[in-house]
Amino acid sequence: MSAVVWETELPGLKLLSRGKVRDLYEVGNDLLLVATDRLSAFDVVLPTPIPDKGPVLTQLSLFWFEALGDIVAHHVLSASDFPGAAAAYRQQLAGRSMLCRKTRPLPIECVVRGYLAGSGWKDYRATG
Repeated sequence: MSAVVWETELPGLKLLSRGKVRDLYEVGNDLLLVATDRLSAFDVVLPTPIPDKGPVLTQLSLFWFEALGDIVAHHVLSASDFPGAAAAYRQQLAGRSMLCRKTRPLPIECVVRGYLAGSGWKDYRATG
């Protein structure tokens, strides 16, 4: 098991933001999305990270971007290229980051579940 990554520090790269679980850097005209091992629930970052959560999230994302790539365009350029100053951090970033083109976000969220539960079930019962 690798060391837990709570947050990244990549001197030479401009940190644009830290989300609940990802750190976002500018790499030339592109973006580097780095998935950490932070854990969030209900929009709160919890104090205990999960080892290797970042690489698992990244690999799940890459699977779906690749699976749907012939249907809809996406922002992912590479999960193995580390241009410019990012090259110095290749070992730290490998498996947990994606180089992406800058785009204008489409503000849609989709949650996929194996079955309807929790707040989704509650909303469905109330509104159909």
